[in-house]
Amino acid sequence: MDLSKPLAYRVRPKKMEDFIGQEHVLGKDKILYRTIKADRLSSIILWGPTGCGKTSLAKVISETTKYKFYQINAVTAGIADIKNCIEEAKNLFINPNGKCILFIDEIHRFNKLQQDALLPYVEDGTIILIGATTENPYFEVNKALISRSMVIKLEPLQNKDIVKILKNAISSEDGLKSYNINISDDCLEAIAEISGGDVRTALNGLEVAVLTTDCDENGIINITNDIIAECFNKKKIQFDKSGDSHYDNISAFIKSMRGSDPDATVFYLARAIAGGEDPVFLARRIVICASEDVGLANPNALVVANSAMQAVRYIGMPEARIILSEAAIYVAKSKKSNAAYMAINNAIADVNSKNTGTIPMHIRNAPVEGMKAHGYHEGYKYPHDYPGHYVEQQYLPDEMLGTVYYKED
Repeated sequence: MDLSKPLAYRVRPKKMEDFIGQEHVLGKDKILYRTIKADRLSSIILWGPTGCGKTSLAKVISETTKYKFYQINAVTAGIADIKNCIEEAKNLFINPNGKCILFIDEIHRFNKLQQDALLPYVEDGTIILIGATTENPYFEVNKALISRSMVIKLEPLQNKDIVKILKNAISSEDGLKSYNINISDDCLEAIAEISGGDVRTALNGLEVAVLTTDCDENGIINITNDIIAECFNKKKIQFDKSGDSHYDNISAFIKSMRGSDPDATVFYLARAIAGGEDPVFLARRIVICASEDVGLANPNALVVANSAMQAVRYIGMPEARIILSEAAIYVAKSKKSNAAYMAINNAIADVNSKNTGTIPMHIRNAPVEGMKAHGYHEGYKYPHDYPGHYVEQQYLPDEMLGTVYYKED
């Protein structure tokens, strides 16, 4: 092993037994584990955040399969690279099986034409596709490819898994065994916590800490919490303001406001702010929630939310975080009513799908005198001419009489 290569590269697992984490799909009773061990793999899409083991899993498969294994990166590869792999796979002199496993990292970077080029060969079995992506494949990958593949969702690694990987790296010949390292379990836990489920970040940080720390008089490299804090700078946040985590986080933010949980609301707001989310976008979500979910139970919530959005535009970050927090907590703590939201939704549904009749003549406008001769405005009762400023009269078309859209909570 070339020790000049990054630690994360050097200590990648080489067989299934070395792979740590992702037990929900790689446990010994799970289908993915069994198909890899039996070398009966079909096309799969590995979907998960950075550093969760997608490439490492593909490397394990490359070591266990009897099929020829090719790896390309969608950032730099094109259709010509795909065709070269297919031609070699079909050449029975160099590949008697007539098929291959093609691992495409960052497959979401392939455009539609490039993804379409894979289809016939995935369908006829020439290619067993392994695609890796950090983006939601249901949005980014050709639907035809998705339908011919098994989508495997990988999760950020748990702290206990990262600690185990770090310990293996310290004791491995390909890792850091040649260094005399003294590091406590607390420090390893701190690395796991800071890495945010990204094992690559954890290993890179550990390597930096070891390589930049001088030995003591006994030749020992002592890694402390202070050194860890310096090498990692700040906790890695699993958040991409343009990717799948953006939609997950904003959904959780809105649902927490709707569910009247101010603590969860502030947590997801903080996560979005730390991830670089546009503060005006966040303010707009609060305005929508104030109308959709608080509504007539507290109409002032819309006033507060709208004022907050205007203030965010004027003030900007970092102070805008305070304005967003105030408005979001106010909406979260307000009583809730979706009566206005349901009323307009149901009315629009009726307008789009039913024969809703015509507007009654007496409430139609008659701006020109001659229109009254045709019944326009005739018989209209002006409510302010009656006690309590109310008079009973028909407003809905005949076909819609009795329909109730607004239901008081």
